[in-house]
Amino acid sequence: MRILAIDPGSKRIGLAISDPTGTIASPLAVIDHIARAQDALRISKLASQHGAGLIIVGQSLDELGRPTLEGRRAARLAAEIRTQSGLPVELWDEESSTQAARSARLALGVARRRRRGHQDDLAAAIILQSYLEAHRSDQL
Repeated sequence: MRILAIDPGSKRIGLAISDPTGTIASPLAVIDHIARAQDALRISKLASQHGAGLIIVGQSLDELGRPTLEGRRAARLAAEIRTQSGLPVELWDEESSTQAARSARLALGVARRRRRGHQDDLAAAIILQSYLEAHRSDQL
């Protein structure tokens, strides 16, 4: 089953998709944030187009494990996606995925000029890979 992951942001939303075996996450797309209902509709359509059976939404948590302001926004987006898509939607701790995406691009030797662009899709792939690895260890 393919899994679609979302790194929600106030300006852009990063998307990633797993391979059919649920082993490897790959960046998929970046869409501009418009409004929750419209974003959820576009995400639902992409999930359907790519045959996703589950959607993961990255949620930022504070040091006590409670959702931050952005995390509460992510939860509302997840609820809207669940309503519009009819698919199961889970929240997953994003654990500084944007910073990890920046670090990954730096480690790969991406030129400074190209690193300035958005890396939201890579952040979504990091969130998804974290989810896949955590659930793979559950199955072993």
